[in-house]
Parts: sequence; structure tokens; C-alpha cells
Amino acid sequence: MSRDARRLVDGSNYHIVTRGIDRRILFRDESDNQYFLDIICANLTRFGISIFHYCLMVNHIHLLIKAIRAADLPKFMQVILQGYACYFRKKYLSVGFIFQNRYKSRLIDNDAYLLECGRYIERNPLRAKIVTDLSKYRWNSYLLYAKGEQNGIVKLLNPLYLDLADTDDKRREAYVNYVLQGRPYEDILDKEFHIK
Repeated sequence: MSRDARRLVDGSNYHIVTRGIDRRILFRDESDNQYFLDIICANLTRFGISIFHYCLMVNHIHLLIKAIRAADLPKFMQVILQGYACYFRKKYLSVGFIFQNRYKSRLIDNDAYLLECGRYIERNPLRAKIVTDLSKYRWNSYLLYAKGEQNGIVKLLNPLYLDLADTDDKRREAYVNYVLQGRPYEDILDKEFHIK
């Protein structure tokens, strides 16, 4: 059975999700998380990719990506996932696949959903009960938007975030309030991406 072709559109935004095979752990310690982020940083410019939001969970990854050249998106994902898989196999003396199937990607063709998607991504550690305070989770983009802490991954802010207020302080405050509100659709998205 052949795979469905991905819908790739230049200059578009994509919600990317991938997880460990059989939902196994991808990040066993903080150096694993950092290595994955380093791979991303090293390849953003090479492939004309911007990341608006991201979250590394123990067994899965979320990225909200803008692809200038849509054809570069699969190449970027191949480089970062293969790079991390090689690192993981070598470090943990593992064999076989690290990631389950190919990554999932959803084209965000409605700009109004762009900030909602980022909100969903960043709430993952809260919803998974890993933390009760999102500002305590280092492996997502929340601290950039909520506190202005630069991370090297997000170099282009979500344009809808910029529309929240006219100053950085007001924007951050509005964003924190926005992110902390739960939404009923979150469980539906989890099922669609096979996260739970």
C-alpha cells in the first residue's frame, strides 16, 4: 500500500508530530533533548525553515514550522530525525528504528489557527502532568513567548503572537493567560496524532 502524498505549499505552516517507535522514550536525559535542539539549530538556515513553536516530550515531538520552500520540509525532517536516531543508537547501543513510521504533518491553511496550534503544542507538558507550571519546562518554546527567554530555535515569532498587544510586557502577559486556558479540542488532536 502506498503512502498518501504530503500536501506541500511554499511559504506555508505545518504542525509536525513524530514519536518513538511503540511510544518508547526518545529523550532519556537532558543531554538528549539538547542534542536534538542542536541538530535543529544547525539546519534551520540550510533548509529555509522557521520554527514558531516546539515541544519535546519524553516520547514524542511537536514542531510548528514555516517552510519557505515546501520541498525542503521533508529534507529538513529527514536530516534532524536521522541525525538524532544515529546519536541515540550510538549512545544507547540501540539497533533498529527509533521513530515510529514517518512523521505526521498537518498543513495549517487557516492563519487564525496558527496561535491556537502553538498554544496546543506548548501545553503538552501541562496536560501530561509533567509540570504544574509551564515556566518550569525547559524543552519547549513557552519561555520565549511568556518571558522573552531566547532559545536559538525560534528566530521568527508567531505573527499572531505579535498581534496580542503593542508592547512586549503586555504581549507576554496576554500570552500566558491565553495558553493557560484549556480547550476541549485538545483530546481530539491527541487522538488524531495518536499521542494517547
